[in-house]
Amino acid sequence: MTAPTTLPIAQGATVAPDRATFELLARRDDVPGALGVREVKFLVLGVDGLAPRLFLANTNRYSFHYDFATGALGVTLPLGEFNARTYFRDDRENLAGTVIAHDRFTRPGEAPGLYAVEFWPTDPVRAATVALAVGLLASALPFARDQLAYHPAGDTQEALLATDRDELDRLGVRVVTTTELFGDVAYTPLNLGEGFGTLRVVDQTGASARPATVRDVAIFRTIPNDIALVAGILTATPQTPLSHINLKARQNDTPNAYLRDAETDSRVVALLGTQVRYAVTPDAIELAAATQSQVDAWLESRRPPLPQRPARDLRPRSIRDLDVLRNADTAAFGAKSANLGELRSIFDPETVPDGYALPFSAYHRFMTANGLYVQARRLIADRELRADPTAREDALREFRREGIRRAEVPATVTAALARVHDRIGRDSGVRCRSSTNNEDIEGFNGAGLYDSFTHRPDEGELSETVKQVWASLWNFRAFEEREFHRIDHLRAAMGVALHPNFDDEVANGVAVTKNPYEPNFPGYYINVQVGESLVTNPDPNAIPDELLVSAIGPTGEWEIQYIRHSTLVPAGETVLDDARIDELRRALTTLHEHFTRVYRRTGDPGFAMDVEFKVDVDGRLVIKQARPFVD
Repeated sequence: MTAPTTLPIAQGATVAPDRATFELLARRDDVPGALGVREVKFLVLGVDGLAPRLFLANTNRYSFHYDFATGALGVTLPLGEFNARTYFRDDRENLAGTVIAHDRFTRPGEAPGLYAVEFWPTDPVRAATVALAVGLLASALPFARDQLAYHPAGDTQEALLATDRDELDRLGVRVVTTTELFGDVAYTPLNLGEGFGTLRVVDQTGASARPATVRDVAIFRTIPNDIALVAGILTATPQTPLSHINLKARQNDTPNAYLRDAETDSRVVALLGTQVRYAVTPDAIELAAATQSQVDAWLESRRPPLPQRPARDLRPRSIRDLDVLRNADTAAFGAKSANLGELRSIFDPETVPDGYALPFSAYHRFMTANGLYVQARRLIADRELRADPTAREDALREFRREGIRRAEVPATVTAALARVHDRIGRDSGVRCRSSTNNEDIEGFNGAGLYDSFTHRPDEGELSETVKQVWASLWNFRAFEEREFHRIDHLRAAMGVALHPNFDDEVANGVAVTKNPYEPNFPGYYINVQVGESLVTNPDPNAIPDELLVSAIGPTGEWEIQYIRHSTLVPAGETVLDDARIDELRRALTTLHEHFTRVYRRTGDPGFAMDVEFKVDVDGRLVIKQARPFVD
């Protein structure tokens, strides 16, 4: 086979003399650690000969190296033979890789930007082969010559780096590790998109501060533990991709980004207090003045056209053991409780909390007996409250404190909760977790909308803490979310999952049971943090381990790719060791396979579960909850 000497740009090129040509060849793609970066695939033929030749693929046209080789370069090998000659061997004939433009990378004293040279993460590419590729790319991309660097993309290559680093240095190959590549970025897009609203810095500490609403593009100095629905989110503190704030942004298509020193950025300062169009793009935020009609039109386009009435089955009246619940009981107990029952049916009893579920009917009886629906109906209909978010927040707070918290729980419900308290043990804390009929369901996760509480041994009747959970159905952020989505507030119902509380966890995390970067390969995306610094509601400046575990080895072996490392563990250490990650991976496989059947999504590559887990003080892996992932 004789490779062509030139290629039409629609197929690829042998040289990209400038950035403009690179962009013609590049595809925008999400890669571990970065959204929407430009990538160009390359293929070197004749690596084992005296005159290896490098070709740049038009990556918009050819998603895979093999397609480029056969479609543009005249390679006639079957796929298996091509792969055997291209990957996983020192005596290879061909070499496949990718150049990724990290335009936001900065290093003191250097021009912004870096072009990372990467290979398939499990491909053990040695120093001489890396140097060959980097040298050929320096000639093919002359504009990027001084910004090329080899990036080991997974555990396999990071392990080889320990052996090959001196040789790479001798050969003049610049190396950038994952920690360096993503460790000190000034801008991170977390959810792309646009929104319209008033640009304002939201003060979360002032007692008289106006709450953020769907008409605001909200700038936060630190990441809020809770947030009402807003038109856009910009934080001055780095975010975790699987935090509640970003899961909520993904659910609602809310543009969300981290920008260092956001509130003093010149683009922000110029438009503070005015109505704006705010967009999060892969490369930067965009801010421009907007009109009232643009804001109104955008808001109306995002709302469901018709009212929504969540399912609410009030027939079950007794507290149930989690072991007897299944997903089919969601309409009476909420998806959180129902899916805990599903989890207990597939795992060892020590792996999932053992407890009980309070049905929606208990909340309904409580609200009816105390006339609280009547109060709620008046609050919903009050025109002055609808026009004033501060007054609305105050009224909801008063309703929770003076209405719900002071009301009497029906004696039958109090007695049933007391029996549960006796079974769990009055010397133990009881975790009381919200389980409503409009969260944790397909298409709507409701992340962070409602509140859970721990009942301590010295706090009297368990019913008092259950009332706190019931009351959270009427907090400001939940009310605003339901209002925007036209969900009937009076049909909303709160169940409660009850189980022993466990303090002093060793680690906590969130996982998604699919590979968001290479959908053709099974995988799991994981954020995990040490101790009780929550991934879902992170402490200021606390970054978790962010990693991808995927079956990308030559015969399906599992590979770990770290994207970021926790800021709360010593340098060079990880929150979980490889054995624990493998245990988690096996649990996620079991869980995913089970819930694809539960939700009738077997064979659907887009389906995934959003899973919260922890490692408890005794070193046990515990699955805390599972719900459909909203993407």
